[in-house]
Amino acid sequence: MEQRANIKFCVKLGKTFTEIFALMKEVYGDDCLSRTRVFEWYKRFQDGRDALEDDSKPGRPKTKNRDELVEKVREMIAYDANSTVRWMAEELNTTKDMIHEILTKDLNKRKVCARFVPHALNEDQEIARVEHCKDLIKTARRNCTFLESIVTGDETWCFKYDPQTKRQSATWKSPGSPKSKNCVSRSHERRQC
Repeated sequence: MEQRANIKFCVKLGKTFTEIFALMKEVYGDDCLSRTRVFEWYKRFQDGRDALEDDSKPGRPKTKNRDELVEKVREMIAYDANSTVRWMAEELNTTKDMIHEILTKDLNKRKVCARFVPHALNEDQEIARVEHCKDLIKTARRNCTFLESIVTGDETWCFKYDPQTKRQSATWKSPGSPKSKNCVSRSHERRQC
């Protein structure tokens, strides 16, 4: 800001660009603005500009404070781990790249799809399922015509509704956090009515 003020002062005195740049190099040395930047400000002040601040840039405004933004993203993830980068960017009025960087670098999170299991069974149900399968295998080994004796009937099949896709069930996880489980529910599965 100081260098811009000095450029403006020299322009008002009627100095040429070459004179101004030489004075700036003499006063500021290695800390002097580049020749291109000095010329840009020289030209702006020559054209009647008074303000020393940068022009406002188009698009979304810059974030006030990165730490504040990181904290807001942390709160959003704590509230809903299924939050999307797009939604958070819109809510916080920033870019998707910024949100993704905060999630992956600052908060050390990664998007993980829930692990799909055949059914959400409790321990007793899992044990019973294994035992029934073992019984069927033993019976099939003892009697090779066992599978032929299974009778099927006439039934009606109803397609199940899949309320959530695998992608929709994805959540933001920290390293070492337990994996999520989701019941398998495919649109092609049918249910006997």
